[in-house]
Amino acid sequence: MNRIIDAFKQAGGKIPTGGQVGGAASSLGKLLLVLGGLGFTAYGVNKSIITVQPGHIGIIYNRLSGIDENSRCPEGMNIIIPWFQRPIIYNCRTRPQLINSQSGSKDLQMVQISLRCLVRPDQNKLHVIYRTLGQDYGERVLPSIVNEITKAVIAQFNASELLTKRDFVSKQIRDALVKRAGNFNIIVEDVSITHLAFSKEYTAAVEAKQVAQQDAERARYVVDKALQEKKKIVIKAEGEAKSAELIGKAIQNNPAFIQLRRIETARDISNIISHSANKVFLDADTLQLNQLAKLTEPSPVD
Repeated sequence: MNRIIDAFKQAGGKIPTGGQVGGAASSLGKLLLVLGGLGFTAYGVNKSIITVQPGHIGIIYNRLSGIDENSRCPEGMNIIIPWFQRPIIYNCRTRPQLINSQSGSKDLQMVQISLRCLVRPDQNKLHVIYRTLGQDYGERVLPSIVNEITKAVIAQFNASELLTKRDFVSKQIRDALVKRAGNFNIIVEDVSITHLAFSKEYTAAVEAKQVAQQDAERARYVVDKALQEKKKIVIKAEGEAKSAELIGKAIQNNPAFIQLRRIETARDISNIISHSANKVFLDADTLQLNQLAKLTEPSPVD
């Protein structure tokens, strides 16, 4: 029993008194206060430093005065007042915008056209863009104005002119779009036509026209060829007739002309036989080889 009482006394001697408990609580409160201050300071420093990436520009929104038109956040590290100021970052790089439109040409043909526009916001008017359009200015403005301008320009040209004057049409659309987008503080750097297609009916009609033109060209070629063949036959016949006329005159004027032709024919026959590997048994009269004998025969006397 005495041992148990001694153990309780020793345990009671280790319990701190009221003054000791108050000092420990005060130290713990100071420690928590210091840690809270350090955390708040770290949070404030983290929220007061922003980094703007290359090609981006930020504007400052103040909870008390609204958009500050004179303050901007350039590329790099910037310092703001947490909670009171909020940065609004804009991508000022040139970005492509692909817009599809359907328009009617001057000859009432439906045209499917695709435009690729290179656009960026005006860096000096970012506060106006944010007030009027917000950060999605491209989706709000470009589809409507591009469709309107495309329809107005395409209606000035025929379907065939849209193909032959494609560069001029693209320039007309670009000039009108640059002027119209400038009213919204959007800079359009370039506009190009990436796709141009017509309706199936018009495409089939164009193909049929091309086929008809090719058939007409082929028929014209056949006619020209027939005329040339006809001229060739006529010229050949005229030549043969002229040749026969000349031969007749030569025979009439000089009977020895026939003998000369017989000698030439006999010479040709003898050359052919001499170079032939076959054996030929013909008399001299058949081969026209006895021309000298005929020349020496006296002419008949009437």
